[in-house]
Amino acid sequence: MTIDLSTMSRLELIELRSNLDTAIQRAEERERTEALRAAEEAAAKFGFSLEEIAATARNTGKKGKAAPKYRNPQNPDETWSGRGRKPHWVHAALTAGADISELEI
Repeated sequence: MTIDLSTMSRLELIELRSNLDTAIQRAEERERTEALRAAEEAAAKFGFSLEEIAATARNTGKKGKAAPKYRNPQNPDETWSGRGRKPHWVHAALTAGADISELEI
């Protein structure tokens, strides 16, 4: 089926666009329902519900911030977890001869 848009009036084109928008929305809803059904069937093959898999996926994301392991004796608000680059105050303390164990919380 071919539609010659050049012969249609502006009002006919607007109506066509409205009908297309409605058809696209219905197709999207239908495909979303089909995708959900397929996902549920795939999960069921392995003995899981889709809710169980989704809950697991939410819980395996990025882990939270590591707890502080070291504290600056001159400024107790400054802490360091021991991960990543050493903060300036840790480097300065070690350069001054302090042992890292002296900075432990």
